[in-house]
Amino acid sequence: MSAFGGQRWRLAEAMERRGDWPVDSPWVREAVEAVPRHAFAPERLWQWNGQAYVPVDRGVDEEGWAALVYGGPDDAAVTQVSGGAASSSLSCQAVVADMLDSLDAEPGRRILELGTGTGWNAALLARRVGNGRVTSVEVDPLLAEQARARLKAAGVEVAVETGDGGAGWPPGAPYDRVISTYAVDRVPWAWVAQTRPGGRIVTPWGRLGHVALTVADDGRTAGGWMQGLAQFMPARGSRAGTADFAHVRGTGPAANERTFERNPGPLHDDWHLRFALRVALPDVHLSTAVDEDGVNAWLHDGSASWAVLSAHPDGRTVAHQGGPRSLADLLEREWDGWLAAGSPELYDFGMTVEPERQFVWAWDGHNGPRWSA
Repeated sequence: MSAFGGQRWRLAEAMERRGDWPVDSPWVREAVEAVPRHAFAPERLWQWNGQAYVPVDRGVDEEGWAALVYGGPDDAAVTQVSGGAASSSLSCQAVVADMLDSLDAEPGRRILELGTGTGWNAALLARRVGNGRVTSVEVDPLLAEQARARLKAAGVEVAVETGDGGAGWPPGAPYDRVISTYAVDRVPWAWVAQTRPGGRIVTPWGRLGHVALTVADDGRTAGGWMQGLAQFMPARGSRAGTADFAHVRGTGPAANERTFERNPGPLHDDWHLRFALRVALPDVHLSTAVDEDGVNAWLHDGSASWAVLSAHPDGRTVAHQGGPRSLADLLEREWDGWLAAGSPELYDFGMTVEPERQFVWAWDGHNGPRWSA
């Protein structure tokens, strides 16, 4: 057993207990077992200590480093920090397996991957479809060079190109499958245009789930269902122009204060509700935390409107809000709408992408309710 055999086995067993290994794609587990995750992890990883990211170096603390590489099924290993925020990671193993299952990658397919990162996901794909069949695009030149070196050391032939993943990689088009390893709020039409009719695109969307789109026979549209629930790192630079809560809140008084009649608990632990709110209120950022009094929530639109739901010792939740939009009121309205619609889960939603527009729908892409995306 290798130096990391125990950690790898424990992670694999944890995924087995939870049913995370795809039944319809047994190749995924075989590829993960054949391509060691730690072989694609940089010597320095980063761990959140509650206030900031701190380095964990393999040469200094190999046990702590390995614990980050082989954490739980839902634990990503942060591989790069920029400006105090995580900017690249070795994705959590459960999500990697789920997305590869959704991609339906058969041997011999030509794959375009957006977001090379460490190169591990590309190596898994190459294991399935064959050497020389995967093209991967990475915006960060340093990450791209490091991924090339790791892939070469592992004997894996992947073409790693440096560029903007949002533009795809036209020189290699058309592709049979396209997969993004980072979240987008809008699916770039370039991805659809570079995919063969009948081909499949899998991408995280909205930072809470991932969608699998099939390109229509005429190539003029792509559509499909949401496939899984998880949080994803956004595209590089997508945070630009978006203020944080403290900046939006400012120091002035709230415009109004009132009792928030609804139990805010589901905002913290019902991710299907959170996904529905993301669909209905795409520009509203929601975060939650639990203290001894209960669930607290913070909302802002990145511009001028904000709201806080504060748990009190007497069991009440009080809403404070300010700015031109009453976000607590909007939240309640959309929450009511979700309940009235029968509380659709993430898997009840789908997406349609066209050249000039894209929208999310529930239950039926033609006749169901829809929201601009």
